[in-house]
Amino acid sequence: MQRKTLLAGAGATVALALMLWWAFAPRPLRVETARAVVGPFETTIDEDGRTRLAERFVIGAPLAARVERSALREGDAVAAGDVVAVLRPVPSPLLDERTRAEQRARLGAAEAGVARARTRIEAAQVALAQAGNELRRTEQLAQQGFVAPTKADADRLAAQAAQKELDTAVAGAHLAGHELDQARAALAAGGGADSGRTYPMRAPVGGRVLRILQPSEATVAPGTPLVELGDVRRLEVVAELLTTDALQARRGSAVRIERWGGPVELSGTVARVEPAAFTKVSALGVEEQRVNVIVEITSPPELWQGLGDGYRVGVRIVTRSESRVLKVPVSAVFPLSGSAAPGSAVPSPPGAGPAALAHAVFVFEGGRARLHPVRLQARNASEAWIAEGLAEGAEVIVYPPAAVSDGARVSAR
Repeated sequence: MQRKTLLAGAGATVALALMLWWAFAPRPLRVETARAVVGPFETTIDEDGRTRLAERFVIGAPLAARVERSALREGDAVAAGDVVAVLRPVPSPLLDERTRAEQRARLGAAEAGVARARTRIEAAQVALAQAGNELRRTEQLAQQGFVAPTKADADRLAAQAAQKELDTAVAGAHLAGHELDQARAALAAGGGADSGRTYPMRAPVGGRVLRILQPSEATVAPGTPLVELGDVRRLEVVAELLTTDALQARRGSAVRIERWGGPVELSGTVARVEPAAFTKVSALGVEEQRVNVIVEITSPPELWQGLGDGYRVGVRIVTRSESRVLKVPVSAVFPLSGSAAPGSAVPSPPGAGPAALAHAVFVFEGGRARLHPVRLQARNASEAWIAEGLAEGAEVIVYPPAAVSDGARVSAR
């Protein structure tokens, strides 16, 4: 009986020891893995953009006038030569009774001035005839020797003076006639009547009405914008890129237009990069130097008929594209200097220089994590291009935990 008790106690002690060892024994770390594959790779510049018309036309009033109420609405189609606005002359202001009386008095004065000018012409004509008769008699007597030659010269000058007086009277009559016309026009314009003549403003090109800048009837000054037109089939995309990124966006680079609201992704090319940059404050309050990059949409217009002026889109400018490279998830690559333990012997790829040791990955081999130095050629938001140090099909650890080290036991999830 005592022996059975001892055996039972020994068995319980061994079982407890095994349970404690199992509870506190180190276990493999659970990690996520991915395969290193060969396929296409590209680097892009991702940025938000907005659409705008390649050309827009703002029709303004060429003179001070009264514009009629517009019958057009935003989005209406117009052809070249269609009337988009109608102008009328500005009517004269109404006159009060005192001003009208003053205008009538001025009219009467102008009519009296015309009558006086006519009387002066008649008087000048009489004086000129008298001076002419006196000159002819003096010349006859001078030929017979009855008067001195100086008398003939004096009469000749008197005739010339009389002619000048007549010319002055005629000019005064013209002046009085113009003053009479001016007084009559001022009195007639005081009624505020409109002449009824209209001046139509026509569309220079075909397109759609973008904005009616003056929808109601009103009196406008010269140069006042009335209607804005544009062809929505000729859209381009403007993206504000950092100047450091804009240097990589060369003319002709492929562009993918995303997040514009349609079911398909649109294609485009970089048309130009504007030469002048500008300062823009980011959402974090940081001043940034940015430049406008203009993207031409190359997809058929039938695919983006719903797009309009000023719509927000996402652009992805391709700066580098390769057809076959070895790539892994970008989350599997990390700087080597911050991961390798001091004094650990890390093998380098054959022929690798110092640049090859700048990055590394953990490869899942036989239940353990093996540190492999690699040469990172390029990366994008989701993938990393491995130039050296890794074989195709290798299973790498993505998002490696801080507890993972070279040779550590791991298990794939």
